[in-house]
Amino acid sequence: MSIREKELKIHFKPGHVELVQDEVYTPYRRVLVTGATGLLGRAVYKEFKNNDWDALGCGYNRARPCFLKCNLLDDDAVRGVIQGFQPHVIVHCAAERRPDVVEHHTEEAMNLNVHACSTLAKESDGIFLIYISTDYVFDGRNPPYGENDAPNPLNLYGKSKLEGEREILRHCPAGAAVLRVPILFGEVEKVEESAVTVLWDRVQEGAESCTIDHSQQRFPTYTNDVARVCRNMAERALQDPSLRGIFHYSAKEQMTKYEMACAIADAFNLPCSHLIPMTEQPAGAGAQRPQNAQLECSRLELLGLSAEPTPFKTAIRDSLWPFQHDKRWRQTVFH
Repeated sequence: MSIREKELKIHFKPGHVELVQDEVYTPYRRVLVTGATGLLGRAVYKEFKNNDWDALGCGYNRARPCFLKCNLLDDDAVRGVIQGFQPHVIVHCAAERRPDVVEHHTEEAMNLNVHACSTLAKESDGIFLIYISTDYVFDGRNPPYGENDAPNPLNLYGKSKLEGEREILRHCPAGAAVLRVPILFGEVEKVEESAVTVLWDRVQEGAESCTIDHSQQRFPTYTNDVARVCRNMAERALQDPSLRGIFHYSAKEQMTKYEMACAIADAFNLPCSHLIPMTEQPAGAGAQRPQNAQLECSRLELLGLSAEPTPFKTAIRDSLWPFQHDKRWRQTVFH
C-alpha cells in the first residue's frame, strides 16, 4: 500500500527544458532492518523493499552507501535512527552469530547480542520488533523443540542469544516477536559467510580427499524463506497487534554437513567420492554444538504465517552459481 505525493522533475527535450510536477508513490509502511549488510539482513531488506515497504537498512563494519552506518552499542545513535525514521516495524538481524568467535571474543559478542537488544527494545515503544534468534538455545538432546520447551544452550553463543530474547521480551512485552531459526545459507558475498556455503571449497577440491562431519543433524534454511516469514509476520502485526511471543521457522530437510556437501556436489553435477564422512567430533573442535536442535514450527503454520521452504538443491544452486570456476567474474557484478 502506498501514498501519492507530488514531486518536481526537470524534463529535457532537444531545444527545450521544462519543470513538471509528477505523481510519485511512496510506501507508507516503514521497516528498519539491523544487520542489513549481513547474510540474513540483506535478504530481509530486499524482501521488504521489493514488496511495497519503505525499508531502511543499517550496518556498521560493512555499511555501504545504500545503508545507514549505525553503531548499535551507541544508545544515542540507535535512538536517533528510530526517532528520525519512525519505523512501524524493526527486524533485528544484527548479531555475532559465529559460535567459535563468541567463545574467544565474549565481551564484544555479549555487547552486540545482548546489550543492543536491550537498547532496541527500550526505544521500540509502539513499534513491532522481530528479533532473530537461533536453535542453539536448545541442547539438542530431545528434539523436536516447540516454542514453549525449556532452553538449555550448550555454548556461549546460544546463551547470548537466549539473553537477547529475554531482553527483547522484558522491555518490549506488548509488541515483540522472537523468531528462532537454524543454520542459514543464501546469496553470499564470499562462501565463508555461511557454514553451509563454505562447504563449496571442499566439494570443488575434487582430487584431494577431506573429512566432513557426519554426526550432528542440521536443517539448512534459505535466507529468502526466512525473509518472507519476517514480512508475513510484520504485515500481520500491523493488522493484529496481539501477535507477539516466540516463533520457530525451519526448513524440513535434515542433513549432516557431509550430506549437505554431497547434495551441493549433486546440484552442480560434481563428484563427491573424495568426501569422507566423519562420525565422531575431533578433540578441540571448537564451541560445543547441539546434536539435533530440530525446531517444531506449528505455531507459524497455524497462523498462516509460514513459508514453504525452498528445496535445498534449488536454493544452493541459486546461492553458489556465481562461484563456479567459469563464472567467478560475475561475483563482482552480483555480489
